[in-house]
Amino acid sequence: MAAPTGNKQGGGGGGRGRGRRDRQEQAQSEFNETVVKINRCAAVVKGGRRFSFSALVVVGDGKGRVGVGFGKAKDVAGAVEKGTKEARRSLVRIAIVDGTVPHEIIGRFCSSVVKLRPAPKGRGVIACASVRAVVENAGIHDVVTKSLGNNNPVNLVKATMDAVKQLRTREMVEALRGVKLS
Repeated sequence: MAAPTGNKQGGGGGGRGRGRRDRQEQAQSEFNETVVKINRCAAVVKGGRRFSFSALVVVGDGKGRVGVGFGKAKDVAGAVEKGTKEARRSLVRIAIVDGTVPHEIIGRFCSSVVKLRPAPKGRGVIACASVRAVVENAGIHDVVTKSLGNNNPVNLVKATMDAVKQLRTREMVEALRGVKLS
């Protein structure tokens, strides 16, 4: 009988945590992630400056689900990873009709205001980088946006999330009200 080599090449599960890793890899391929902003913060200490980083990450599947995460760590990679994890936990489903938003909507966060308007097919996404990240990861292909007030990327992304969470299709409104709209 041959002695085991320790290298498991096939089929068997392979030990602790193998199933979790496979699910994580599958989930990673399912979502698009966009790093919107990376901030560097410096704390002056006795030996010089100590840097820390924060990353704003938007994750979406391009089919109506989108989430936002804000991660902080001592290095950029750790901040992006934490932001991605938080974004995956905060995924929300939004209403999309024919690749655009069903109606005009306004989202607010702090002093940032974002207006989203439906656009005809082929118009494209007309938006700033922060709003574009949320809209494209959600799967909206045609929309016209306008951002007013503060242009801080964190506030703009959160205002856009506020707007897309308020979107309702005709069928959703009919179900909520219990009436048939003409």
